[in-house]
Amino acid sequence: MTDTQGGLRGWAAGRRGNLSRLRFTSLRLRLVVVFALVALTAAVSASGIAYWLNREAVLTRAQDAVLRDFRQEMQNRAGALPAHPTQDQLQRAAGQMAASSQHFSVLLVAQDAAGKTVYGNSGGINGFSLEDVPKSLRAAVNKQQKVTDANKEPYHLYWQRVVDHGTPYLVAGSRVIGGGPTGYMAKSLEPEAKDLNSLAWSLGIATGLALIGAALLAQAAASTVLKPVQRLGIAARRLGEGRLDTRLRVSGTDELADLSRTFNNAAEALEKRVAEMAARDEASRRFVADMSHELRTPLTAITAVTEVLEEELEAESGSMDPMIEPAVRLVVSETRRLNDLVENLMEVTRFDAGTARLVLDDVDIADQITACIDARAWLDAVELDAERGIHARLDPRRLDVILANLIGNALKHGGSPVRVSVRIDGDDLVIAVRDHGPGIPEDVLPHVFDRFYKASASRPRSEGSGLGLSIAMENAHIHGGEITAANSPDGGAVFTLRLPRDASRLTEETGEGGKADRDAPGNSGSKGDPGSSGGSGRSGSSGSSGEEG
Repeated sequence: MTDTQGGLRGWAAGRRGNLSRLRFTSLRLRLVVVFALVALTAAVSASGIAYWLNREAVLTRAQDAVLRDFRQEMQNRAGALPAHPTQDQLQRAAGQMAASSQHFSVLLVAQDAAGKTVYGNSGGINGFSLEDVPKSLRAAVNKQQKVTDANKEPYHLYWQRVVDHGTPYLVAGSRVIGGGPTGYMAKSLEPEAKDLNSLAWSLGIATGLALIGAALLAQAAASTVLKPVQRLGIAARRLGEGRLDTRLRVSGTDELADLSRTFNNAAEALEKRVAEMAARDEASRRFVADMSHELRTPLTAITAVTEVLEEELEAESGSMDPMIEPAVRLVVSETRRLNDLVENLMEVTRFDAGTARLVLDDVDIADQITACIDARAWLDAVELDAERGIHARLDPRRLDVILANLIGNALKHGGSPVRVSVRIDGDDLVIAVRDHGPGIPEDVLPHVFDRFYKASASRPRSEGSGLGLSIAMENAHIHGGEITAANSPDGGAVFTLRLPRDASRLTEETGEGGKADRDAPGNSGSKGDPGSSGGSGRSGSSGSSGEEG
């Protein structure tokens, strides 16, 4: 059974390979077909014309010879008979006429002296008879024509081709002028038909050979013409795969050589442009990373000062001057926001540089979501629909960042209660976060995961960094998952997170995982701290605030 299945799989794979080659060489096939059709049309036309001309020539030559001999015999033999011959005389004359060089069958019809119709047949009783002569031909032979200057004779010789039991015959008839018998002749054209069949077979074979020759010629032409096109296709695929140093060897001065030169020029320009863009992008990422690291040192000092000021604000002694209290609160708030922005920028640079790594662990999804909600004091505003015992192998910290951003974004821009539901779809884990707000405008939906996107141009400044949902999406991608945003038919926005239940498969394929993410921030937020918020509208909220791990 295994051998049979293997044979079937091999046959199916071979068939798919043949079909793919047919599709790959479709231009070659079209070229061969066009050549073959042109050759077939030319060969069939030439063969048809040749057959028709030869057919007419053969039949006309045979027909003229037979009719000429029959007319001569009618004049010599039938014309020598009396006006009212006997049957013996007719029989003898028919036999003499049939003995001519053409060897046709003869039937003579006349009336004897008593007015009785008598017949003379060269073939005896079972030979050529009057019933074998078409009625139209008999009527034409016996019809007397008016004698005029243009028509000197009252009777003429008429002929017709007929087919009897698959054999072609030439049947002719004439009447002796001045009184006498009427003669009919039948001549088999089977030898001529055989010659014409042989000619048709010869022309058919010639047409087939011409078709095969055209196909071989088309194949040779296709190999010559399409080989540069094939090389161009391979080079284009390599270029699309990122091998920008791909070039074509150019030879000749024809159109294909010009196309190869154009491709080489385009590839060279593209390589240069990509190199310039990569250099600028690398410089930009390095600038952001350096700036973020440089900002952390003064921010640490500023954060320490703002914590002291915040303690003074919360003290019951009232030592803070009421006149400067609003300014102090503004400094504390903006310092937190700046700290969150720096942390988010550092996280973004890790994703851009490809240094972000997964630290995988077996996670109970319901416990993870509960811990995320509880750490941010969202228990009263969030409804959880998740069964205990649903496990997945994920990075707990990054999952917490995703959940904090999605739930915090729903609370900020949507409306309570926010419902979080968990389900299993095959090998995937699906977490849906739905709010009861006004939903997401249709023109905003394609941009909710863009960095620094602001839903309202009139509010360029917002409490958040505008990087939250972007970071959440990057964390989903590094797991091999995806986040989608949509509006629920019942109202409100729905963010759907889909992750593989075992992200270790992805890390084994990509060679990632198993390394500590040393620069990544710790678990986002603390109790009572909802995390840094996103940009205006639904540009996202970041739950990545915290300290270095």
